[in-house]
Amino acid sequence: MGTWDIGPFDNDTAADFAGDLDDAPVGEREKLVRRMLKRAADSTDYLNQSDGERAVAAAALIAAQHGGEPTCPIYGPSEPLPTFPAGLAMLAVDALDQVAAEQSELVDGWFDSSAGLRWRQGVKRLRDLLEPPIKPQEDALFEI
Repeated sequence: MGTWDIGPFDNDTAADFAGDLDDAPVGEREKLVRRMLKRAADSTDYLNQSDGERAVAAAALIAAQHGGEPTCPIYGPSEPLPTFPAGLAMLAVDALDQVAAEQSELVDGWFDSSAGLRWRQGVKRLRDLLEPPIKPQEDALFEI
């Protein structure tokens, strides 16, 4: 089937990753998420589509614990996940930066798609949940 929508688990690769998480022993689930994020974050060449899709799914799991949307109940993991350490959020940000970079097969694949803009906005939303943009501060000189 491949990819059927723009969500983090709306493709075969991410759904398979969710299944791998469900099949993994409880104590190994964080390591599996970390490994997928690290693989994408450490990519120095072209990030292939399957690594990118797994990284987006892993980042969505981290974001869900930071106030983001719950993961897909149909294609996401059905087994409980550990509470991820705070430092994993920054690794997820780095992975999403690689997913959205020019050297990403996902970017190439979504470039000409009618849903490409919505996909990019979804990745940006995930990233902003994990590392909110710094809001400009009011000019302190004018405060009384």
